[in-house]
Amino acid sequence: MSPFVYALVSALANVAGALAVAGRARRGMRLLDAMIAIAAGFMISVALTQLVPEALARGGTSAPFIMLLGYLAVHFTQHTLTQHFHFGEETHRVTTAISMSALAGLLMHTFVDGVAIAAGFTVGRELGLLVFTAVVLHKLPEGLAIASLFLAAGQSPRVAVAAAGALGLTTLLGVAATDFIGPLAEHGLPLAAGVTLYVAASNLVPEFQSKRGWPLALYFFGGCALFALVARLLS
Repeated sequence: MSPFVYALVSALANVAGALAVAGRARRGMRLLDAMIAIAAGFMISVALTQLVPEALARGGTSAPFIMLLGYLAVHFTQHTLTQHFHFGEETHRVTTAISMSALAGLLMHTFVDGVAIAAGFTVGRELGLLVFTAVVLHKLPEGLAIASLFLAAGQSPRVAVAAAGALGLTTLLGVAATDFIGPLAEHGLPLAAGVTLYVAASNLVPEFQSKRGWPLALYFFGGCALFALVARLLS
């Protein structure tokens, strides 16, 4: 299948996460708490064992700086320009400005998700599928987070789901842009490595660490084990 098809599936995961919170599906919400921990383990594993080594091997001396740039870019857009964002259900009232700034920050991240999928398949099917799996796993809590923020800002469920749909569209745009923009094709892997590390370690891990109980910690290690299993099956 084309990388664009995989990006489309991941975009639908954004919408699925939004529908869970918009429909107040409590069972789905509990499942998504576990998904955050699993996604964190899987994404860190993909970044450290696949994306970073491939980026260094193919990108040479510029790769570490591109990785750092990707890491800093996510921090700037999600936690500097946006002062109120986390991967999880928003339980406090927020302003429309906060919800829109969070959406703007996430759009850059989801664009790079598309770049990561395209760059992964450029290297090979195995890496492409591993990156795709990592993207899908965090797309559900991502859609939940943005939809929850829009609902907390007083927007309707339809608008909240549409915001998640916008994130999915930028993922598709990231895949398309990688085929036509030379620097993205050349530096897509290190950029994806930096962004993936940030989302996993600085967004998802703190989210489940802030909650009591040991099951979520086990889900995190389960995400690492799931990566090992998927990588072995693909190879």
